[in-house]
Amino acid sequence: MKADIRRVSFYAALIAFAALLAAGAGAMENKAKEAASGTGDTKTAVFAGGCFWCTEADFEKVEGVIDAVSGYTGGSVRNPAYNQVSAGTTGHVEAVKVIYDPARIGYEQLLWVYWRTMDPTDPGGQFVDRGAQYAGAIFYATEEQKKLAEASRQRLVENGPFNGPIVTEIRPLGEFYPAEEYHQDYYKKRSIRYHWYRSGSGRDQFLEKTWNASAEEMIRKMNEGMVETGAKTAMIASGTGQMIPGMTDSGNYVKPDVETLKKRLTPEQFRITQENGTEPPFENKYWGNKAEGIYVDIVSGEPLFSSTDKFKSGTGWPSFTRPLEPENVVEKSDRGYFMVRTEVRSRHADSHLGHVFTDGPEPTGLRYCINSAALAFIPKEALEERGYGRYLKLFE
Repeated sequence: MKADIRRVSFYAALIAFAALLAAGAGAMENKAKEAASGTGDTKTAVFAGGCFWCTEADFEKVEGVIDAVSGYTGGSVRNPAYNQVSAGTTGHVEAVKVIYDPARIGYEQLLWVYWRTMDPTDPGGQFVDRGAQYAGAIFYATEEQKKLAEASRQRLVENGPFNGPIVTEIRPLGEFYPAEEYHQDYYKKRSIRYHWYRSGSGRDQFLEKTWNASAEEMIRKMNEGMVETGAKTAMIASGTGQMIPGMTDSGNYVKPDVETLKKRLTPEQFRITQENGTEPPFENKYWGNKAEGIYVDIVSGEPLFSSTDKFKSGTGWPSFTRPLEPENVVEKSDRGYFMVRTEVRSRHADSHLGHVFTDGPEPTGLRYCINSAALAFIPKEALEERGYGRYLKLFE
């Protein structure tokens, strides 16, 4: 299906391709060299999880990952082109080379992130992309990586939330060929087209259904079995708004620099939290969420609201009668759009959250109208695991 989508613009792209080739070749070569060698004390890991647009985007949002490069590996054809690989004639798969800082995140943690981005029970591709060229695989460069990958897969077999057999292969890494430059950072360059493709692929729907609150005990068991190398790292939310295991409440709520935020947040999350944007009503993640738990700032993790104060406002945005931690919510006057409103922001991350109005229900009469993209939800079953156990009393 992805190949069919791209063919719509294929002939138009051919016209511009010759002009772009010379300019793109130098940039692609530089990125290839960087991916092959890394810089400083960086290390690399290679994963195939179906569409490399999606896999690259997911890994680039992880703390400790410096870069992710889309490419091809596993086949016999040298310097393959996308049209060859997508046709399934080269033996290659779409894959991503992850360049990471081992002092901030270990290979074991990257494996854990990988399992959370794909369907390891699918032998025929990934989601709407069918064929061996879209199959999931872990490519190891050393015997240590092989051992860790096999152990991680076995933990998934024993403790994971999947009913079917785990079929993801663990294969030796051969030559890795960076994909064409227009594929690199596709989720940033063509964000609308990327999100249209991803939302229609079924990937996020599968991940959200699979890795829900009922999987928390499995998550705990898997994390207990992990051998950590490098610093224990808090990983940020994925593009779906899910919390990746490992993001815990440190109590040290810090706002990263702009460049880090652009890597960690989706374009929508960045636009709303950093540029005072507003998401569409009824087309956001948490407006209809009825699960018990708390909502924290997507940037810093500071606690903001609780499901115990959430109510159905009919507006299409998550609405709360009061903050969970009032000191973490700051009010400011907003005179934009020829109106006078009260904006609410997080204290530590200074994220734009939404607005507060005086048309809410008792006991406060307030309606905190909040953008889902500014929030991450932690279900009550995961509060203890992630360091927010002090809030369990809310649900007794």
